[in-house]
Amino acid sequence: SVRVKHPREVAIIETKEEKMEKSEPAFPPTFSVSEIKNKQRRHLMFMKLKQEKRKVKTYKYHKEKEREALGDKAPPKEVPKTIENQRVYDETTVDPEDEEIAFDEGTDEFSAYFNGLTNPKVLITTSDRPRGRTVRFCEQLATVIPNAHVYYRRGLALKRIIPQCIARNFTYLIVINEDRKVPNGLVLCHLPDGPTAHFKISSVRLRKEMKRRGKDPTEHSPEVILNNFTTRLGHSIGRLFAALFPQDPQFVGRQVATFHNQRDFFILNGDVGIQELGPRFTLKLRSLQKGTFDSKFGEYEWVLKRHEMDACRRKFQL
Repeated sequence: SVRVKHPREVAIIETKEEKMEKSEPAFPPTFSVSEIKNKQRRHLMFMKLKQEKRKVKTYKYHKEKEREALGDKAPPKEVPKTIENQRVYDETTVDPEDEEIAFDEGTDEFSAYFNGLTNPKVLITTSDRPRGRTVRFCEQLATVIPNAHVYYRRGLALKRIIPQCIARNFTYLIVINEDRKVPNGLVLCHLPDGPTAHFKISSVRLRKEMKRRGKDPTEHSPEVILNNFTTRLGHSIGRLFAALFPQDPQFVGRQVATFHNQRDFFILNGDVGIQELGPRFTLKLRSLQKGTFDSKFGEYEWVLKRHEMDACRRKFQL
């Protein structure tokens, strides 16, 4: 049996088809003209996009000419909106002149370092049976951090390594973890009283993988630059990084170690002038724990909750 469409139903279908023909297709943000298989359609879309770019370029050119003609009377340039300048204000933002912050700095775990009572001594180790890329990363990291020593794990638990580090006057323990032969995690433990931070590592670039890189780092103590650590949590993480390096940078070699916080990701690189020495890598804070490393009974000051904390892209924790 054949079903006969009702006249009203036919009219509705025709109306929908007419609307589809009149309306332009909505492409996703990552749309590429080369994905269109029809040659004529692809050419039309290409010419349309080219015309739109030409209009934008012409508009900017006339705007710039207008500003030059007005001179000092020209209105200020509009600041483009970015995730950084649209950041949601955090109530834990640190005021450097706050008396409470100054008191906390004088009594926290890093006060002995900032008062000049201790000098950094860093032990760098790995997970069990590290592969070649992780080993090279540890060796190059030791060239950036003065007075750093690389020792391999050999199956020892961290709870057994920490007392040995304290007995040998180490002030930091850095553990590089790997997954599928690639470094993917970093544990930074301040000794003897903590705190301990756990980071995710990504975008690791070793020295030989960098273009226009400088020579190998010298033994000079580098200058440390910390950018955008503005909240209470970010302030603590900044002090944790700063205590890795001696307080007396030697400007003869003019070496710089930069920790740049952008959207709660830390980018570390070593620079001399405008030449990057490396290694370069990105860190994402996962947790901050009081005291030394204790995965079972440790007290956590802060833990990353991705679905809650990353829901708003304009709110940052550091």
